[in-house]
Amino acid sequence: MKKIITIVAIFFINSIFAASSNTEKDNTTNEVAQSVIEIIDPPGAAALTIIVDSLSSLKELKKHNQSTIENIKALINVKLFPHLDVNTALKISLKGYWEDLDFKQRQVFYKYIVQSLVNDYAAILVTYDNLDSINVSVDPEIVRKDNRALVKLRITFNDDPKVTIVSLKMIRSNRWKVYDVVFSGVSLVKNYRSQFKSYIRRNGLEALVEKISNKLDNV
Repeated sequence: MKKIITIVAIFFINSIFAASSNTEKDNTTNEVAQSVIEIIDPPGAAALTIIVDSLSSLKELKKHNQSTIENIKALINVKLFPHLDVNTALKISLKGYWEDLDFKQRQVFYKYIVQSLVNDYAAILVTYDNLDSINVSVDPEIVRKDNRALVKLRITFNDDPKVTIVSLKMIRSNRWKVYDVVFSGVSLVKNYRSQFKSYIRRNGLEALVEKISNKLDNV
């Protein structure tokens, strides 16, 4: 009987050590994977690719005299939107109220934010005029916190010494995506949040949902 108890005890202890060893291996694997991701997919490189690709496409539109606001919006949908995290932008814009919304109401805000982002990004891109020569560089001082990053891009056009600063707030799940853009010192998402919060305080959340629904119906 003592032998059986001893064998069971040894088996139990070995099982604990094995489980602990596997956990340590998993943690080590995750750490290695994360370090590799930092090398092959840093936020600065992702931000640079997004902006350069968008500006290059805008340059082509202007080259062919096709840079209408409608075409710029189409450019945003094709080139920029796959790199945007609209859900994160939406949750930040409605911070404090998001959990109070049902699925249908969230869909209303989602459609509204998508529409607003397209319009606002188009308003930014349309300000870029002479694009014969574009130089985009990443500020080395990238702010990181967990799976988020703030990347500042320095943009110059042609021989103009004036530097345009565009900051991308990014978040990473399986890849880096943009959830906010700061242009001329103005955060688009903070601007939405301020507007929503002000209206809700005056009229209530339900009134805001109704107002946005009506706006979408009239588009």
